[in-house]
Amino acid sequence: MNNHVTVLEIDGDALLHNLNYFKEKLQPETKILAVVKAFGYGSDAVQIAKFLEDKVDYFAVAYAIEGIALREAGVETPILVLHPHIQNIASIVEYRLEPCLYNFRIFDAFLKLADEAPLMNYPIHLKFNTGLNRLGFWYTDIPTIIANLKETTHVKVASVFSHLAASEDLEEQDFTINQINNFAYIAQQFYKHLGYEPILHILNTSGVINYPKAQFNMVRIGIGLYGFGNDEKETAQLKNTHNLKSIISQIHVIEPGETVGYNRAYTAKRQSKTATIPIGHADGLSRRLGNKKGYVLINNQKAYIIGNVCMDMIMVDITKIDCTEGDEVIIFNNQEMIQHIADVSETIPYETLTAISQRVNKMLNT
Repeated sequence: MNNHVTVLEIDGDALLHNLNYFKEKLQPETKILAVVKAFGYGSDAVQIAKFLEDKVDYFAVAYAIEGIALREAGVETPILVLHPHIQNIASIVEYRLEPCLYNFRIFDAFLKLADEAPLMNYPIHLKFNTGLNRLGFWYTDIPTIIANLKETTHVKVASVFSHLAASEDLEEQDFTINQINNFAYIAQQFYKHLGYEPILHILNTSGVINYPKAQFNMVRIGIGLYGFGNDEKETAQLKNTHNLKSIISQIHVIEPGETVGYNRAYTAKRQSKTATIPIGHADGLSRRLGNKKGYVLINNQKAYIIGNVCMDMIMVDITKIDCTEGDEVIIFNNQEMIQHIADVSETIPYETLTAISQRVNKMLNT
């Protein structure tokens, strides 16, 4: 049992609102794949998946270990493993996960396993590189892939997909449209030569927003589920799902000239009061938030972080705040605070959320 006093509360109502917001943008027949990799974007993948299980068609995780955790928790929905490795393919089959095959090394290894097992029509997913240049087959690989697939009944292509490189950037529309057109050509080859029609998907959250005509059969919703639309206007329509809270452990009175924290980074100019809070950079709070660049909320008032962020604690200035030890502290509870943390940390909300440590207690509220 995790009884750490620093808690990430996951707002189930907000999750549903965000899911339904994107559903309204889709054709009735378009399937939804919910991305729950990286512990559900820093929350709790098991709690998220069990909550959404009857509301989406697929889940996606990055690695096999993440999918195994969902299966062991009783999640039955199909789970796509986006970045499997040969070392994991036996476990993938054992736990009924569905691998993304992205080059001939893992493609050949999985077909060999499927033949030796033997498996029958085991679902696989084929990823194609259309411009992100990260993972994926090239379109020139299609004839060899189809020839191999026609020789086996041990696997069946559940989906063919690709990943947009700049779907949130409207200045890159030509590049993105070219990616979509290239993917449409790839999809056409499989529909023409495979003998059946796999699910097709290329859109992520911002792709759904900016390129609604490219829904194909399914879309992948990741950061959008958790309250960010990669666009200020769209984000304003979404609800924040991550609410990070803690408490005041101790209050100190600091005399003029005294210093606070490592390297004596803060010196009191007048008599001050500080509060120590049990969260630090080991919990995902960037050290760049120190020295009054970041703040928390105590009794609805901003309390700026003073000195350096420690591994397990921060100290904040509460000189003008009426509070006591044990009072609640809000690290963030809305998109604006998360964006501020990301901006100060010179990163993006994705990193701010996924950086939240697993020792932080996670609670889904519905």
